Amino acid sequence: MNHKEFISALSQQTGLTAKRTQSMVSNLLAELTARFEEGDALQVQNFGTFEVKKKMERIIVNPSGGQRMLVPPKLALVFKPSVNFKENIQEGGEQ
Repeated sequence: MNHKEFISALSQQTGLTAKRTQSMVSNLLAELTARFEEGDALQVQNFGTFEVKKKMERIIVNPSGGQRMLVPPKLALVFKPSVNFKENIQEGGEQ
């Protein structure tokens, strides 16, 4: 599903116009981005938790040449699904 299909499906479910739905999704994503940039986590009940974690620097080896390289530390957004969400997916999405 691409962005346009997502907006269309969401607007049909909510009964809002596609333009209004697009605006709401854009506002939501902007707020999430701002919170994640500040290092805040987001926990969505029965879905999971999004949080920013720091990945430490590490040494990797290029398999083709055997050259060792240092990968600098970075921040990564990670998602941990809730137990209910995992169970729902494993059951084929039926509730």
